[in-house]
This record gives sequence, C-alpha cells and structure tokens, in this order.
Amino acid sequence: MTEKLICMSEKELSRYDIIKNLIDGKINGTDASKQIGVSVRQVKRLKIRTIKYGADGLIHRSRGQTGNRKLGPVIVKKTEKLLQEKYYFCGPTLSAEKLDEIHGIKLGKETIRGIMTEIGLWKPKPKKQTGKRCVWRARKDNYGEMQQFDGSYHIWFGDKESCLLLAVDDATGKITHAKFDINESTIAVFKFWMEYFRRNGLPLSIYLDRFSTYKINHKNAVYDKDMITQFERAMNQIGVKPITAYSAEAKGRVERMNKTLQNRLVKELRLAGITTIKEANNFLIEYIPKFNAKFAVVPKRRKNLHKTLSEQTEEKSHQIFSIQEQRKIYNDYTIMYKTKYFQLDQVQQTTVYKKDTVVVEEHLDGSIKLCLKNCYLNYKVLPERPKKEIDVKLIALTKQKQSDWKPPANHPWRNQFLHNGMKNRQEILIQK
Repeated sequence: MTEKLICMSEKELSRYDIIKNLIDGKINGTDASKQIGVSVRQVKRLKIRTIKYGADGLIHRSRGQTGNRKLGPVIVKKTEKLLQEKYYFCGPTLSAEKLDEIHGIKLGKETIRGIMTEIGLWKPKPKKQTGKRCVWRARKDNYGEMQQFDGSYHIWFGDKESCLLLAVDDATGKITHAKFDINESTIAVFKFWMEYFRRNGLPLSIYLDRFSTYKINHKNAVYDKDMITQFERAMNQIGVKPITAYSAEAKGRVERMNKTLQNRLVKELRLAGITTIKEANNFLIEYIPKFNAKFAVVPKRRKNLHKTLSEQTEEKSHQIFSIQEQRKIYNDYTIMYKTKYFQLDQVQQTTVYKKDTVVVEEHLDGSIKLCLKNCYLNYKVLPERPKKEIDVKLIALTKQKQSDWKPPANHPWRNQFLHNGMKNRQEILIQK
C-alpha cells in the first residue's frame, strides 16, 4: 500500500493540530477560533472538511491553479510593447494612467510596476533608512491663507536647464500659479506675482526659502530692520506677509510638489514634444486644472481669504514691482545709475535741489523713472559722462524756467527805487 504525500505549510499544519483537538473534544469552537485567529463559523467549516477529507481539507483549494485575475498573454504582450516603445521613460503610476487614458488598458500601477521590473524598465528602490524625524505641520484652514512658493531648476524640456516658479496653496494643495522662466531673479519673481495677484488676489502670507532674492542673509540684517530685499519691500507695500523658512522640510508641500512635477510634468512635456519656454507655459494652462482635479484636497473650511486687488494698488503695481534704489543729485543736476548719466530738465513738477535723494525705479519693461516727493522727474540720458562742475549758478529746478531778462535803466520798477532814494536823500539834507 502506497502512502500519500501531503505538502502543507506551517500555518496549515498548526491548524490541523488545533482542529484535531477540537474533533477529539479537548477544546471547544470558541477556543479553536482564538487559537487559529478566525471566526467560529470558519472553524466549523474547517472541522467538517477535516472530518470529510482529513488533512487535505485544510489545504487551500486554489493551490496550484491559475489565479482568476491573472492577465492574459495577449494583454501582457501589448502592454510590454507599449511600455518599451512609448513609455519607457515614464514611471509605473504615469504609465498606468496613460495606458488607461490613451490605449484603454486599465491596469493597476503595481501591476505595471511588476511588468516594468520584469522587462528591465524599472528598478525597485531600496528601503529608506530611518533618519531624523520631522513633525508634520497641519495645513491651514482656508484657501488663500498661505501660499508656499519655490523655484525649481531642472531640465524640464529640451537639453537646457530652466526654472519652474511654483505657488502651492497650503490648505488645498492646489497649484495656484506656475510659470517657466530662465532663472529665479527678482524681475522673474516680480512678473510671476503680478500675474498671480491679478488672477487670484492677495493671499495673507507667502512661505518661501531664504534665497538671496527673498532674504538678506548677512548677519547685520538681523539687527538692521531696514536691510530688506526688493521682494520684501514690494510685499510690504502691497500688503502680503513674506515668511522665510529655515529648512526645506518647513515648506515641504511645495518641495514635494516639485518632486512630483519633476517626475510627471517632464514626461508630459516630452510626450507633447515641447522644447521652448513659451510652449511650456501655454501647456501649463491646460495641465494645471487636470493636475489639481487629481491631487488637490478639501480644506477644513471653504472660505477664500484672498484679498481683492484694489484699483489704487493696481495703478501703483508697476511702481511697486520695480527695482528701486536711491541716488543723490550732483551739483550739475545729474544722476548716475548703472554707468548711465541722467540730466534733469530745468522745468520739473516739484522743486529739486542739489543733494536731494531721488528714488530710481527700474520697471519690468526696462524703462527708468526718477521719483522725488511722489513726482516723476523729467530727464534725458547723456551720451557720455558730463564734465565736473562744482559751482552751478542755478539754485534749484522749479515748475517754471528761470528767465534771463533784466529790466532796463528807465523801467518804472527801477525809477521807483531811484525816486525813493533821491527823496530820502533830500530829507537828510534838510535835517542837516
């Protein structure tokens, strides 16, 4: 008589001993359910199967059979072909979305990850080592309460590095505004926020890093509150509070968003065949709403705390978002700014004296304006450096040009003083 060999796992073998004790009456169903970790009803099923089939009754009946959800060879080959030919540079999540959206192949991202791993398009990442623990800061309650802002340098499209300026709402995680530019300079940031304020209004605060565009990091700036950047000055004038972070983790939402976009947006731009900044910015107009619909969250409170941009502020926006520096007026009524000399006209809207301090405004369109006492001065650009003139007869520049005309000797004005002088002289002689 041949003996039957039964392959059982450790879990099934331990169950057999417990069910056998149950059949022998050593324990009851409740005790067996606690030992196995299943319900009493399931213990009864196992008991019946064990009595009927013996140890075979505890072996899972689907062992050795093809899974009900196993992919067919046709769909697997089609998926592999598309991944190798079209989406070889995409990750599992984005590939799964594109296969469903464009080709009608609805597979989970983990299924795609497994297929990509088998064909060598994906390498599983090693498990992270536990490092320092950062406390997760709770989101703000309302939309517009805080905007996290950052500039991300990356090869977004083409073969050259560019910068993505990105604003993310802290409460909802929405991308409120995004724009590609050459760098993260003051002018680029000013253009970004002018577009943001006109579209969304003024947020209560902006959370950003301590890059030189936003914060003076010199030790003396801690004690001298007047040492502020052009960005801080503009935000204070328009009524938005800038908050600078001391670490990347502090503004982690926008940092994480940059990582996500470096993974997804780069591939979307590549699939769209985009190679220039202008094309990329046009692409963002349609891409951002779709992205927000997928990843944005619901805030605790559904209030919009953006302040409306008033007409007065709108009119002054070009002046506020300009590079402003102070210059002294020389004795010959000239001003030097960036190696250029500006000669003030004799006729001005306000009185101008030598040594007055003038605010030079370099606007975003490249124009230069000279401001004194809230008035713009009239000037012309000199082709070369003027000759040094210490003593200038012109005392001040006024609203009317000073005339060189002098009254003649027989002018009534002169005769009046001459007549009065002779009269006084006669009175003195009479007294003598």
